[in-house]
Amino acid sequence: MKPAEYYMRDRLHHPPAKSENYKTSVTRSPQYALLSLENSLSEITGPVFSHNDIDPLDNDLLKNYGHGGDPIGERIIVHGRVLDENARPVPNTLVEIWQANAGGRYRHKKDTYLAPIDPNFGGCGRTMTDADGYYYFRTVKPGAYPWRNWVNNWRPAHIHFSIFGAAFAQRLITQLYFEGDPLIAKCPIVQTVPDAEAIEQLVAKLDMNASVPLDSIAYRFDIVLRGRRSTLFENRLEGN
Repeated sequence: MKPAEYYMRDRLHHPPAKSENYKTSVTRSPQYALLSLENSLSEITGPVFSHNDIDPLDNDLLKNYGHGGDPIGERIIVHGRVLDENARPVPNTLVEIWQANAGGRYRHKKDTYLAPIDPNFGGCGRTMTDADGYYYFRTVKPGAYPWRNWVNNWRPAHIHFSIFGAAFAQRLITQLYFEGDPLIAKCPIVQTVPDAEAIEQLVAKLDMNASVPLDSIAYRFDIVLRGRRSTLFENRLEGN
């Protein structure tokens, strides 16, 4: 018996693929009407990952790239649950993150921002959700950085997320922002999101109950893979 397809996403809830104020979207957005395709069996039933694919330090960005010391910056915990369109937990799914360091610089050869590279911070991590869809990372809070959109645009502090869900048709690539950051409202990428409620879905909330005294501040970020309440991927209508 073929598994049922996922709910059709509400395109009116998502940002347009092309936004004149987000300059690189102009050349990257589709030039022709999108085609609707039925989900294939492979898109509905895979991929499959296991906890054997994960190293114990993969979710600890404070330790997984250390060269004799800890990274510089505000130590934080990012945690939450991955849910499907019916608010059910998505267990045993791969969650990956990548981010800039505390100075706002990525460990990438094409990043030439003047902030220094941190020798003890790689900026990448991954984990598997547990039976309740829960995930957990330790890291440092990334810094804001300038980008060549207009004359003086700065990206808010953010962490990139990739979530595979239970199948390729549920894969989501998105970004986490931090509660209280004044740059969120000024970001041309964020401004492509159509309403304030949708933007709130991208903002991690301060969670003092999960913080570690004298160590790390915690932020809660729950992720919904599909449906009307799905967590958005800004500016592109793929993966959720």
